[in-house]
Amino acid sequence: MTILVTGAAGFIGYHLAHRLLAEGHRVYGIDNLNDYYDVRLKQARLGQLMAFEKFEFDQLDISDGPRLNTLFCQQPFEQVVHLAAQAGVRYSLRNPQAYVASNLVGFANVLEGCRDRVSHLIYASSSSVYGANKKVPFAVGDRVDYPISFYAATKKSNELMAYAYSHLYGLSVTGLRFFTVYGPWGRPDMAYFKFVQAIDQGQPIDIYNHGHMERDFTYIDDVVEGLVRLLDRPPQRQADQPPYRLYNLGNHRPMPLLKFIEIIEQEMGKIAQKNWLPMQPGDVPITYADIDDLAKAIDFRPTTTPEVGLRQFVQWYQDYYGKATAPAQQPAVAQSS
Repeated sequence: MTILVTGAAGFIGYHLAHRLLAEGHRVYGIDNLNDYYDVRLKQARLGQLMAFEKFEFDQLDISDGPRLNTLFCQQPFEQVVHLAAQAGVRYSLRNPQAYVASNLVGFANVLEGCRDRVSHLIYASSSSVYGANKKVPFAVGDRVDYPISFYAATKKSNELMAYAYSHLYGLSVTGLRFFTVYGPWGRPDMAYFKFVQAIDQGQPIDIYNHGHMERDFTYIDDVVEGLVRLLDRPPQRQADQPPYRLYNLGNHRPMPLLKFIEIIEQEMGKIAQKNWLPMQPGDVPITYADIDDLAKAIDFRPTTTPEVGLRQFVQWYQDYYGKATAPAQQPAVAQSS
């Protein structure tokens, strides 16, 4: 059996593919290797995966419907984990067409490729769909009809599209709303990465809403564990409900942003220079995942604390950029996820 992982050169895709390969699975990875962030990091992740005999890679953009359809016709995938997407809340304010191409057109192409061919599709949604909901923790049953960023709107659209395909064609689909995933080999546009980079280079960090923010930081190994446990648990049709399930995947322990930065400072052995700024458009003051449904489904809850997770990230960052050319410095700002 071969598992298709879209976005295999991305942060979560890389870690999932690595775990599956280490366990002896065959993995076919696709990624368009776009330049939203440093392509060298994506290529380095791919280099790690190419060391496995059972890994195959194709540089392919999911918005290219004919090429993606050809792949599905030629390769017998039983399971698909769809992680390819245009990420980032703020970038969606500047380049919405990138989100239309990848998150809407591309997602529709993936659904069509899976129809009548795949036993289980798992796809990535985002905690951003909760928008400015004031009820915490966020539960899957909460209303999410008022996205405050275009990125969030595309992710909510994905949930609706996936449900429709599950209803129409009996496709078993699981959606996961990820909550601020972090860890080694992470995305350079994310806040924790930029904070570490800025502190390392003696540059200031921008802190929005004057630091009055909390995030449900979720370590990458916990996210991968959840994904792996779900792979062999495709949803089943129940009464008049299609074989579709939607879960939160978060740490269920939101941490104040300033505490998170304090841990980074301790691990770096340096104090950050801080620029205090108002809230950014599209951002939210808190994310907090209710994960009871997921815990019941897979008998697992994330356990990694930010103290442990950030220690692992800082160690990776220092090892990696001690050997590679550091990325060009950009303002250290937080991206929501």
